Amino acid sequence: MTTPGPAADLNTFTTSDFRLQSGIVMPEVTIAYRTLGRLAPNRDNVVLVTHGNTSGPQMIDPGGSTGEGSWSEIVGPGKAVDTDRFFAICPNMLGSSYGSTNAASIDPSTSMRYGPRFPDITVRDIVATQRLLLDHLGIERLVAIVGPSYGGFQALQWAVDHPGMMKGIAAVVTAPMVPRERAEGNLARLVATLSQDPNWNGGNYHDHGVVLETMTRIRMTTLKTYGIEARLRDTLSDPEKIEAAIHDEAARWARGFDANSLIILAKALRGFDVSARLGEIKAKVLYVLSRTDKLFPPELAPAVMAALTAAGVDADYFQLDSDYGHSASGLDAQKWTPRLRQFMECL
Repeated sequence: MTTPGPAADLNTFTTSDFRLQSGIVMPEVTIAYRTLGRLAPNRDNVVLVTHGNTSGPQMIDPGGSTGEGSWSEIVGPGKAVDTDRFFAICPNMLGSSYGSTNAASIDPSTSMRYGPRFPDITVRDIVATQRLLLDHLGIERLVAIVGPSYGGFQALQWAVDHPGMMKGIAAVVTAPMVPRERAEGNLARLVATLSQDPNWNGGNYHDHGVVLETMTRIRMTTLKTYGIEARLRDTLSDPEKIEAAIHDEAARWARGFDANSLIILAKALRGFDVSARLGEIKAKVLYVLSRTDKLFPPELAPAVMAALTAAGVDADYFQLDSDYGHSASGLDAQKWTPRLRQFMECL
């Protein structure tokens, strides 16, 4: 267990006997996190940055991963989440592959990898581990929580589970709920694709080989959904070179992300829905969508904003005018960070 280190150092926090929403108790849970900036003596300058489904704490590093979009142009000295002023903490989600307890971790009760036996978790469980991390660091209040995509789910879950703990949330390219049928369908397609890999072995592939090519294909599909082709067309015109570049980026990701983590995080979304609890939100809300996002299209905005207003939430909406789809929050950061900066200054 470590305390915050210099900018971009990787830290870990470990807790014992963590009880999930299901009632299952995990003997030990470790959460990895990165920090940027300096924690104020009274610990009142903290911004929690929550990452997307397939990224991690490296999203705030200079030159960090893309995918949902690197936020290195958003979090840093003099930027919208100004680390000359704020102390940014970006925790890796429980179940994810970048340092936190996940399917590749050893289950202390069996001394074997969890593998497909990793317990089902929820977004509330993910938030609960982050709350324990902040308790460990002696942080009682947050300036804000900001995050894209799955990170937006976490920000919204935080806002209803701990409504008095933050002044604001910026929920970006996201929504207050995932329709159950959509979550179930995504999960079923993911499992079906992985199951076709000859090394899958029911999810016990760690002892029988890797599923690299299947993960690469999954990632290529995901990147195309996120809008990678629009980004690559800025510098490439040959369709074959574009496809090769997508494959290379997908393969790099596939070498570092555990396939079971995809399943764990997909399962966690089956019950995500805070739409009936919006009235519990006390924080100011900045809701941001991208004009070309296929996952969370701007057509969602009127209903979401109407629901927030009806619930008495102080909420504002910004549409990011970008060709980069779901990745726009990072790749076209300059088009919306002035609005985020204004939001942060009002908190």
